Amino acid sequence: MASAQSAPPDDTISARISPSCPPDTQQALTAAWAHDLAAIKKLLDAPGKASVQDPVTGETPLHAAIRSCGPAPSSSDEHDNDEDDDTAELDAAAKVVYELLLWGAIWNDVDDRNETPACVAHRLGRKHLYDLCVEAGVRAEMLFGLMEGYEELESADEEDAEDGEDIEVIDMDVDAGTETVVVGEDGDEAPELVNVEAERQNGTAEEEEETEAEEPRFQPPKNDTDADVTSEAYLRSKLTYSDGKLVDEDGNGVMMAWETDIMRRSVDALLPNREPGKRILNIGFGMGIIDTMFAETKPAKHHIIEAHPEVLEHISKPDSKFGSAWEESGPAPGAFKVYKGKWQELCQQLLEEGQIYDAVYFDTFGEDYSQLRKFFTEFIPGLLDGNGRFGFFNGLGADRLVCYDVYTKVVELHLADVGLDVDWDVIDVDMSHLAEAGKGEWEGVKRRYWTLDKYRLPTCTFLG
Repeated sequence: MASAQSAPPDDTISARISPSCPPDTQQALTAAWAHDLAAIKKLLDAPGKASVQDPVTGETPLHAAIRSCGPAPSSSDEHDNDEDDDTAELDAAAKVVYELLLWGAIWNDVDDRNETPACVAHRLGRKHLYDLCVEAGVRAEMLFGLMEGYEELESADEEDAEDGEDIEVIDMDVDAGTETVVVGEDGDEAPELVNVEAERQNGTAEEEEETEAEEPRFQPPKNDTDADVTSEAYLRSKLTYSDGKLVDEDGNGVMMAWETDIMRRSVDALLPNREPGKRILNIGFGMGIIDTMFAETKPAKHHIIEAHPEVLEHISKPDSKFGSAWEESGPAPGAFKVYKGKWQELCQQLLEEGQIYDAVYFDTFGEDYSQLRKFFTEFIPGLLDGNGRFGFFNGLGADRLVCYDVYTKVVELHLADVGLDVDWDVIDVDMSHLAEAGKGEWEGVKRRYWTLDKYRLPTCTFLG
């Protein structure tokens, strides 16, 4: 929403479709703006047509179809638009939005104002259109999840194509990447998709080093000069503890003191009434905020997994609360322990040891959502007691509301797949010192990884 000091954005068609816009793009944008479903259907005759953009404004047909609805009528306005007229317009817009999404319109494309179509819908108060964009995002993320671990092999059709036979290439942008499906001109065959991981396990796939491009822990907003933070790069980086912040050598915030209230609420959710004698596992020590709170509950078992050498060095200092003295103070040998290394390997070790926990928390840096999913899919069923609780720092897509909403639904679906239910506790986030990049809490931090005034705290338990 625009502030009192700034004028509202110009959402007129003349401001959003530039004079230099190519005629075919202008035609698609104008048809979408007018909610002309028949015209849109005629124009969507090839892949990519649903996501054309004005070269100046970045306007897509999705943006145009939503933007042209204008602000939703306010109940306090004596001069409201007629409700029936507004409903009819919204229905026409929804049909065009649905058609565009059906043809592969990119749900999270941004325009020159860094607004996605859903951002526009949210700003205008058009909840139904916003929900359509969220649903498209969920479908895209679920599809991408299904496609992970599969690799396209050369088919006879592709070999024929090298000899000149026409093929159709369909690109499906699914937020985190683009999948390409190649179909013969007659539509007979698509290339075979092979489960690469299964083939590797059977010894039939070529062994190669995997270099996964991972998104940062919080998936912060990026600009053209920002490089993705990967787990391997993070583990090699030099860290600095100062002024309530833990940052890497590039200035990325690894953990910050403003998260303290979220950690406190997470402990309360995982350990109701903070009962003593519980078995606790925390993945990712960071600044030790949540582990300090866990330790205060006097657990029977408290295990910590941390991979970064400098964090481990910090833990081992004489004045550390979690050094050798703490480990030796446990009620039994090995009850209090810091495991040094990557959780992917150490959790397997814990499974083999038969370790079971009442509360498990996950908060790593430099890993994308696929790693969180791997953790609760492959390890939580074996590590968590049947009556235990699992939580994680929920910074998924926290750079904008639509991404946060999409990941909320995706996480719910994936958790349900492994027999876990999730309850969300919505917490107000004090944005007074978080609202502006480079200022307040973000002073000295390269990227503002949190932009929302609500945090959804997850508490996961086994179904039934």
